[in-house]
Amino acid sequence: MPLENHLMELERKHRALEREIQDALNHPSSDDTKLAELKRRKLQLKDQITRLKGSPTTLH
Repeated sequence: MPLENHLMELERKHRALEREIQDALNHPSSDDTKLAELKRRKLQLKDQITRLKGSPTTLH
């Protein structure tokens, strides 16, 4: 998978996790453990995106 496509897919997953987190926050009965896991996954994706964007092979 070309780097740009991979980066776009990571950004799509990041946005999906953001929506899922917002949905969980809007429901007071949401599971705190699940919410923490979603936030952890979102942060991991953000770190991957940041590393890829800083990569010298990435086209800007």
